[in-house]
Amino acid sequence: MKDGQKGALHHQLWFLEVHHVRFADIARSSVNSDHRESLSAFDLERFSKLLIECAKREQFAELLGALARCESQLNRLARMQHARCLAVPGGKEVFKRNKPHLNVGTIGHVDHGKTTLTSAITKVLAARKGAKFRKYEDIDNAPEEKARGITINAFHLEYETEKRHYAHIDCPGHADYIKNMITGAAQMEGAILVVAATDGAMPQTREHLLLARQVGIPLKNVAVYMNKVDEVPDKETQELVEMEIRELLHEFGYPGNDLPSAIDFNILKVVFGSALCALEGKNPEIGEQSVLKLLDVLDNVFEIPERNTNTEPMFAVEHIYTIQGRGTVVTGKLERGTLKRNDKVEIVGCDRDGISTVISGLESFKKTVDVAEPGDQLGILLRGVDSKTVKRGCVLVPQGHKHIPTDKADAQLYVLKPEEGGGKTPIANYFTEHVFSLTWDCGAMLKIKGKDFIMPGEVGEVELSLNSKMFIEPQQRFTVRKGTTTIGTGVFTTLLPPRTDAERDPKLKKKLMKAEMERLGFNPYGEMFEKRLKPDYSKSPKNHPAAKSFEVGTTK
Repeated sequence: MKDGQKGALHHQLWFLEVHHVRFADIARSSVNSDHRESLSAFDLERFSKLLIECAKREQFAELLGALARCESQLNRLARMQHARCLAVPGGKEVFKRNKPHLNVGTIGHVDHGKTTLTSAITKVLAARKGAKFRKYEDIDNAPEEKARGITINAFHLEYETEKRHYAHIDCPGHADYIKNMITGAAQMEGAILVVAATDGAMPQTREHLLLARQVGIPLKNVAVYMNKVDEVPDKETQELVEMEIRELLHEFGYPGNDLPSAIDFNILKVVFGSALCALEGKNPEIGEQSVLKLLDVLDNVFEIPERNTNTEPMFAVEHIYTIQGRGTVVTGKLERGTLKRNDKVEIVGCDRDGISTVISGLESFKKTVDVAEPGDQLGILLRGVDSKTVKRGCVLVPQGHKHIPTDKADAQLYVLKPEEGGGKTPIANYFTEHVFSLTWDCGAMLKIKGKDFIMPGEVGEVELSLNSKMFIEPQQRFTVRKGTTTIGTGVFTTLLPPRTDAERDPKLKKKLMKAEMERLGFNPYGEMFEKRLKPDYSKSPKNHPAAKSFEVGTTK
């Protein structure tokens, strides 16, 4: 075997079980790290042809012998043993950035067909070599998802058309899993609102649309897929549902009545169809053709946001995994800047002031990435980091950054009206509920500035005290939820110094709430606090005008 052939093989082959030929990831201890990181991506087609050619010529023994000699000369790979000879460098395909990229997702009420549509999109594009077909059960693959027949976790997949590459997020629609939906929506740049023609707008239709607006998805990047039209053949009923959705869009700040529904694909925003028909290959007009119309909307109507690459990177962690023999992998979306292998970063937020690490590898949908850009859905391998030290909601920033996580910030808050899906009562001082931003969520106490309450439909200035130090930046968006209801949305305006030990005292909140009840002369917090705090109303003002706005009796 010639020296040139040895060199080519040295780069193409890395680890091979002699008795059971299989592709495997090389163990960290088996190969010098510098050498491992310098290897080019494995070319599966070339490797397969090479093995077949060797088998034809009965040169398999010669191949192994040549590689053994090559290894001993270069002294780069692990010692050759009788049971183990070569390996492929991960067998990973390289991500090719040859099309514009956009993050989209399906949102809408439970059982309206979001996952079915997601599966149908992959089937239609798989026939055109633009996707890998994902069956419904492959998307909702968790045991509980299969048992209940609903989506619980946001599922990520990729596909591409002739014009664009898409990362698609299939969001859960059930109210019990809205937390996962918020995390998924935070990564979207375009939304496909799936509405069943059999039901029309439902509670999570409204809430998901509100959250889409809150995370900054513009009207231009919202499309409506009217699903299950095969079950409602009456055109008048379909039109009534369409009118209802347009009114809903208008209600949430999207000029829904201006949404065109003509057959001009370049401006089409409402698509009538049946995802199930597309999936089962039935009735092409409302099946496959409706999916193609929807994809045409994504290609020709949805706008790709401006990517900010000339700034320090920021990556919000969504999930954490431990890969045996390799380390900790975090997944999420790169919000801005660029990242590459060997970049030095810090983990901040979730009460982490800065854990230093190095990026050992970057992947997007199981393809290696040389340089990650804003909007990329990534899996990042972190060197020397235990999975327990990273939490969902942490953020990766460059080492040497000037950002300091905090648990206190000023913000502007809008309290939703009941018809917008919000609560019926105002928000009072020292109100405590859950705040969601980026991929993090935690409890927070609100202190209202300049007034006693924020009524539904009003905007107020507040100071937020979080339970943990989180990654916050000015103009970063957040959502406030009470139980299963989204009651407010807002933006952070100013970062404040972290709370002192005295401010963190859990007894302080109770003292503040009791004093506020006595100052107002009634209880704005609920019966439970009335019994626990036992306020003294003897010196309180009588008949406060705001008391009737709260659905709580006053004990005096």
